[in-house]
Amino acid sequence: MAARDLQERIKKLIVDQRLPSGAPLPTEPELMRLLGASRNSVREALKALQAMGIVEIRHGFGTYVGSMSFAPLIEGLAFRTVAGHYRGEDSLLQLLELREAVETGLVSRLAGRLPEADLAALEALVARMEREAAEGTGLAESDRAFHATLYRGLDNVLLGEVLEAFWDAFHRVQQDLVEVAQDPRTTCRQHREILDAVRSGDSLRAERAIRDHFGHLRTRLTPVAAAKG
Repeated sequence: MAARDLQERIKKLIVDQRLPSGAPLPTEPELMRLLGASRNSVREALKALQAMGIVEIRHGFGTYVGSMSFAPLIEGLAFRTVAGHYRGEDSLLQLLELREAVETGLVSRLAGRLPEADLAALEALVARMEREAAEGTGLAESDRAFHATLYRGLDNVLLGEVLEAFWDAFHRVQQDLVEVAQDPRTTCRQHREILDAVRSGDSLRAERAIRDHFGHLRTRLTPVAAAKG
């Protein structure tokens, strides 16, 4: 039996039995019998699925349904971006453009629709960013929390995880590859404008605020791309 086919059958078993994350899978001998496959074939299929986060092998205890997190996606995005950078590609800019396309398409749907609790949380995060800028400390965690809080209003868990994956991959690679000065006050102003635009209910203003934010990031990265040329 082809390795890929065996992996698909194990995935189908998880889906058909509606097994949640953390649920135990059938034992190795049971899988051999159910799938009509050899021990080595089952083990190799489980190892491949573990690498994708679909199953978790706990040695001495058994195999369980994995967390199905976006960790493999983050790793893949980060590695592809680093590898592309060293091949002379503008891979970091490409990843930034991917984030911009997703966020610009979403923010207009939020304008005037966020609950007061989310607006208050965003206001607190911008205020925290302003304090951090005044103190000269990093804004990365507050920045991340702002974007996560902004889009949780869409009530789409999968979308939130995808955006987190893009954010994490971009910032991991940015920190590894790019040393570009940033004025934290500019970052604060941009996030306050995004918040004010969403609060006002003006969808076009909200889109423009997101584009301006990403335009600033692109400007910071452009000298790096130019230097490679």
